[in-house]
Amino acid sequence: MLSVSQSLTVPDPADRPDNPILIVPYMWIGDFVRVHSAIRLLKQRWPQRPIDLLTSSLCAPILDYLPGVRKGIIADLPRRRLPFSQYAALGKQFAKERYGTVLVMPRTWKAALAPFLAGIPERTGFAGEFRFGLINDMRFGERKLERMIDCFVALTQPKHAALPGAYPLPQIVVPPAEIENWLSGNGLPKSGRRIVAIAPGAVGPGKAWPPENYAALARILAEQGADVWVLGGPAEQAIAAQIVQTGGASVYDLTGNDLRNAIVALAGADLAVTNDSGLMHISAAIGTPTVAIFGPTSPRLWAPLNPLSAIIEPPGHYPNIKERSTTGVTVDRVLDAVRRTLPRFTAAATQRS
Repeated sequence: MLSVSQSLTVPDPADRPDNPILIVPYMWIGDFVRVHSAIRLLKQRWPQRPIDLLTSSLCAPILDYLPGVRKGIIADLPRRRLPFSQYAALGKQFAKERYGTVLVMPRTWKAALAPFLAGIPERTGFAGEFRFGLINDMRFGERKLERMIDCFVALTQPKHAALPGAYPLPQIVVPPAEIENWLSGNGLPKSGRRIVAIAPGAVGPGKAWPPENYAALARILAEQGADVWVLGGPAEQAIAAQIVQTGGASVYDLTGNDLRNAIVALAGADLAVTNDSGLMHISAAIGTPTVAIFGPTSPRLWAPLNPLSAIIEPPGHYPNIKERSTTGVTVDRVLDAVRRTLPRFTAAATQRS
């Protein structure tokens, strides 16, 4: 392990063209997807350098589908405590990997602790929480960057460099064979019907479209010839049961503990309807047409870089966007967006009516 004085010296990354890079991201699903733009930029800058990510158990499955990622290092660290022994052990694990560079995305003191203890030579991050020394490639001006993705990208660039004019889009790639195996393993029928995945979960007040609206949407879609897959984690299981009860036999509860299940399902669906959530980012990065419902957050700031099929916001003007709620979005508006996105589904529904 390097001494403090040694760790304050920033070497030229060009001197270490093959040394691995570590990214310490925010531990939210959407941010794990966003950070793939940063990974792709790093690969453009240093094609030969392996890239690893620190990850939680929840987000770890995402890394298996992000091109350019060598592996994830799983550490389920507590959010509001600083158990030094855990951070010291993590630092030893980092040291064994011989990372040359680490990008510390969060501004917290403890996010930079394990990379410092590991003696990673170049530790890049924004100023925050008095972490001079822990971060030795200190960047300033984060608050002038409007979007989270801009902050991520800024850390991939040389110090004082301008942001690129365009960012590479996040990519999640699920092999077709894995989708086939997943369908078989879950006993899902190959009916030839269009598949609409709905993800009713969201973190934060006002972001989740009401469960009864998702249930009504699922019922209409099933009646008009679609299979509906309800996706989410344990927190969405009660909602999924309500949606299935309302929607009928063509609506399937696919919630569970493993995020991989939702990733593969979104890759196998023809369309997804989501809140502003992590599954929205996953669906968009896969390339599945996605109808996203926004409430107290701005699509301009928080929508994926990947194009969405439709962004639906509550009607009216709100001086404070945080006061908006998805409850103002009607089922008819979402259904119309689904029909416009899947014209063949609309034609089939018309023939049956």
